[in-house]
Amino acid sequence: VQLQASGGGLVQVGDSLRLSCAASGRTFSNWIMGWFRQAPGKEREFVAAIRWSVGSQDYADSVKGRFTIASDNGKSTLYLQMNSLKPEDTAVYYCAATPAYYSDSYYYQSSTRYNHWGQGTQVTVSS
Repeated sequence: VQLQASGGGLVQVGDSLRLSCAASGRTFSNWIMGWFRQAPGKEREFVAAIRWSVGSQDYADSVKGRFTIASDNGKSTLYLQMNSLKPEDTAVYYCAATPAYYSDSYYYQSSTRYNHWGQGTQVTVSS
């Protein structure tokens, strides 16, 4: 499995940005795809996740209502639409993937549940 994240950049407070993650190496039905982020000096934290074949989504409280995770099965691409960006959203964003063995979405909020990672893309929100 290979994951290639892209779309990061430098934006202003309140701007929008869309991250993409191109996935390859297998079919991803019954997999969980997620976005995590890591700010300098902080631990990697959960942002959002989606069940690839079902489309059900899960979000961290800090991004609910502002971020939207989506998947395009035909293109094998994962997206993260980020609106109303804040300085505290500044981080390196990583996409991740793992087989969906469990039905509890909370299980997949931990980075340790994922065994495939992309290389990360920097998002900087300037005030």
